[in-house]
Amino acid sequence: MTAANPKMETRGLNFYYESKPALKAIDIACAANRVTAIIGPSGCGKSTFIRTLNRMNDVVPGTRVEGTILLDGKNIRDPGVDVVDFRRRIGMVFQKPNPFPKSIFDNVAYGLRINGHQSKARVEEVVERTLREAALWDEVKDRLDDNAFTLSGGQQQRLCIARALAVEPEVILFDEPCSAIDPIATAKIEDLIHKLKQRYTVVIVTHNMQQAARVSDFTAFLMLGELVEFGPTEKIFTTPASKTTEDYITGRFG
Repeated sequence: MTAANPKMETRGLNFYYESKPALKAIDIACAANRVTAIIGPSGCGKSTFIRTLNRMNDVVPGTRVEGTILLDGKNIRDPGVDVVDFRRRIGMVFQKPNPFPKSIFDNVAYGLRINGHQSKARVEEVVERTLREAALWDEVKDRLDDNAFTLSGGQQQRLCIARALAVEPEVILFDEPCSAIDPIATAKIEDLIHKLKQRYTVVIVTHNMQQAARVSDFTAFLMLGELVEFGPTEKIFTTPASKTTEDYITGRFG
């Protein structure tokens, strides 16, 4: 499997806040059942890029998108695209854990219920399965009625992952998912990402280059809204083609 066989792909992607360009001619192919990391210094466009992949930026006033974003070869911005169904296919986990003020069980069941899955047995089955997938079941199985805010930060983040998995997405986007949690919780999330790529295509924005090196198969390095380099992670981190990439990875700036 190479990035030449993508699940998601951007071609000539430009993004503007008002008249200010935030992304410039970005070409990135995210391979199916692989982890693609997006790295770069603060303000380089990492989060803007990942939010274009599920059309989250559509709701930001004064923004404009040019170019093509493909999911399974189909343009996600075509007028006929059902945005609600599309967003179900693209799960998202944010920088800070954002559980709903509901029980642990209801957090995971929420997406199922709003998508019309009302069977109690079916909902219970999916909640258990996704909590297991998120490596959280053994820690919460006896307290599913507790409020989600009683969980630790790392547990809350894994709960948010389970919530994203419950609606059976095809792609999962992680926007710096470990920046607000401790090193032990971070290790659990990284281990989880390794397992998730067996079933899902994963894109992760991270400011932590060691994390990118540990979890990803492909890495894209952004700088000032431009794609400096993209390729297999091992190559990017050992023999980068660009002097700018080398300088960033070796800590000379950023």
